[in-house]
Amino acid sequence: MNTKILKNIHKITAILAFLIIASFLTSTIIADIFATPEQIAQVKGTILLFIPVLILAMMATGKTAKKLYPGAMTGIFKVKQRRLKVAAINGTLILLPAAIVLANWSALGQFDELYWTVQILEIIAGTTNLTMIGLNIRDGIRLGRNAKKAR
Repeated sequence: MNTKILKNIHKITAILAFLIIASFLTSTIIADIFATPEQIAQVKGTILLFIPVLILAMMATGKTAKKLYPGAMTGIFKVKQRRLKVAAINGTLILLPAAIVLANWSALGQFDELYWTVQILEIIAGTTNLTMIGLNIRDGIRLGRNAKKAR
């Protein structure tokens, strides 16, 4: 696969991951504030259905980065890789389990203190991932601009 196609896949999947996380956070917060318990359960169930799309987008972003920049383990590339690892660990250890638990509890109508504690943790972890990916997108745009100026 040529470099231009890989770069386009990388950009698209990074933006897709960012938008999915943003939509998860936005729909969660809006539902928590304004929706009925049944609507919250529906939002949580829908989020659970779209998590595989997010995981695939994150994986594609990481894989294309490794193919595009195999030896770039210094400077901003290292920072970007570290952020992506933090987001992946955060997603695996906090966000995925929280999404499953919150979807199940909300479907059962269990909106107790434990539910809201996990919900707050999920919002914090999701905001962290959104920030990490947003910073990586920003730095990727800067790298692209600098590469064009260098030519």
